[in-house]
Amino acid sequence: MTLNDIDMDKGSISVCSAKHGAPRVVKLKDGTLAMLKKYVGEKRFGLNDRLFPSGAVISNTYERLKASLSKKLCDFELKKIRLYDLRHYYATMLYYKTKDILLVKEKLGHRNINNTLIYTHLVSFNDNEEFYSATAKTVEEAKKLIEQGFDYICDVDGVKLFRKRK
Repeated sequence: MTLNDIDMDKGSISVCSAKHGAPRVVKLKDGTLAMLKKYVGEKRFGLNDRLFPSGAVISNTYERLKASLSKKLCDFELKKIRLYDLRHYYATMLYYKTKDILLVKEKLGHRNINNTLIYTHLVSFNDNEEFYSATAKTVEEAKKLIEQGFDYICDVDGVKLFRKRK
């Protein structure tokens, strides 16, 4: 990724897939954009300079850290987790939470929906899913619940109802 891939004014990055999937634009959070601007300013990158390490460097670093953590925790199962498994986990959890396969397709940059459908068989939807429920009477209480991962459901008698999966 180079500076040419980043729109500092709009706070977005144009991402091209390694497997030539559909390109997509990712919106950066304000804090992330501020840190990126600082980083770019300090390093004085040119428009075509590579901002981040290559995929091979990232992969080698991941493998080294994974081996070190596995040894430290005496849990050698950690060595089986591939970097690519984190992408699968993200996609599976996004589908589980949203049940929107087209959103997952877009987020992963797949051109073909059949590639995205791989993730659907990994999720079993249970009609008896259990939820934590909570209520909020003020905006501040609602804000705290949202920060804790609760989803807003509706208002009943001036009380906001929230839930999140157990």
